[in-house]
Amino acid sequence: MITVNGISKSFLVAKRSSGLRHAVKSLFHREFTVVEALQDISFSIAPGEIVGYIGPNGAGKSTTIKIMSGILVPDRGTCTIHGYTPWLERVPYVKHIGVVFGQRTQLWWDVPVMDSFELLKDIYNIPQQDYNDNLELLIDTLDLGGIIQTPVRQLSLGQRMRCEIAASLLHNPSILFLDEPTIGLDAVSKIAVRRFIKMINKEKRVTVILTTHDMNDIEALADRILLIGKGTLLYDGSVQGLRSRFGTHRTITADYRENTNPITIPGASVLSWTPERAILSVDTDQILMSEALTQLSSQVELMDVAIDTQPIEDIIVQMYKEYQL
Repeated sequence: MITVNGISKSFLVAKRSSGLRHAVKSLFHREFTVVEALQDISFSIAPGEIVGYIGPNGAGKSTTIKIMSGILVPDRGTCTIHGYTPWLERVPYVKHIGVVFGQRTQLWWDVPVMDSFELLKDIYNIPQQDYNDNLELLIDTLDLGGIIQTPVRQLSLGQRMRCEIAASLLHNPSILFLDEPTIGLDAVSKIAVRRFIKMINKEKRVTVILTTHDMNDIEALADRILLIGKGTLLYDGSVQGLRSRFGTHRTITADYRENTNPITIPGASVLSWTPERAILSVDTDQILMSEALTQLSSQVELMDVAIDTQPIEDIIVQMYKEYQL
């Protein structure tokens, strides 16, 4: 469905020093810096996938999404989606995609949400019956019934984001681009948005490309992760594969009968210790979890044991440091 091959994109950024003299000088002679936003990015996405596209600020995530949605033209490379080149065949292409930018709106600010939906129906030439069916489904699953007649400017951020997602799906697209869809949302709104994304992916086979800094979104939704840094694709694989490759630490929380002797396990460090409880960090590259538990049980009389994996946020930070992003 989606094939991106060798995409590169650079921008000219004007630069000047502060002060009146430099401001006047820049009127006659401007200096620019070339910023390489994307460098030879290639990947493919199959129908029905949910892909998390992640990376630090300025890595090139939004630039990639804008190229894939036809907003930007790359300097080099090709991109084929549904048989279209997005920036060359925009009019027929946009009928197949929905786009939500978390900090931008496609709704008209001073009119009720329903008026924006009606206008979008005319823009996309959606047949009336299809529009009615889609609208009914979206109002029901996104709980829009109480706000559909409210002007957009009077909605909370969570309410507006639910309406933005509905607006992007009115024309029944097969691909949904979500750029920071849960930014600024409370926990309840985030859960509602995640639940809906999973539903449309499962029931309608909508392919979802999700960019976000919220790793909980990635873990809850994404089957696959693309990690980008400094315009270069660094990782393409599953969340579990990311854990296996970089998340080699596990945390053991052990409760045991009172014991005053210190716990010593090669390949593990003690994060905290009391006579009744110890928390240890185990590096599975140095010692197997089974061996660590065997050694622990030989030193104390265990009452309860809990094993936690390294949080995905910590793994991502570790990767950022490794690649010096």
